[in-house]
Amino acid sequence: MQSAADGTVSGIIEKWSAAFNRLDARTLASLYSRNVFFFGSKSSLYRGNEGVAAYFNALPRWGSPTVQFTDRTIAQVNPDLINFAATATFVVEEGAAPLSVKITWVIAREDGDWKIVSHHVSSQAPLL
Repeated sequence: MQSAADGTVSGIIEKWSAAFNRLDARTLASLYSRNVFFFGSKSSLYRGNEGVAAYFNALPRWGSPTVQFTDRTIAQVNPDLINFAATATFVVEEGAAPLSVKITWVIAREDGDWKIVSHHVSSQAPLL
């Protein structure tokens, strides 16, 4: 049986993936809190919806980007906070080698809706 947190995260992943597949920065940004901290594949910290949109708008315009989330772990911290970790595998061009990263989101209820308040991506390869 799927928990409420699982359903919430699955819904966000579905919207996030569909928007990423279209490289739709505006829709992606709408899934994040107005106060989000966002570390993606670049070294800069992006903040707020405008920062998230700027990050996605600056990505190359790939021909057929897709993403798949696996190894998903979800923990309901309290009624208004969910912790999420997974492996995100991106394919940006048909036939290109996939890029897999570790991803974590903190998801909180904001103004009656669930929003990503922290987004962090890191390498699959150990640094030490």
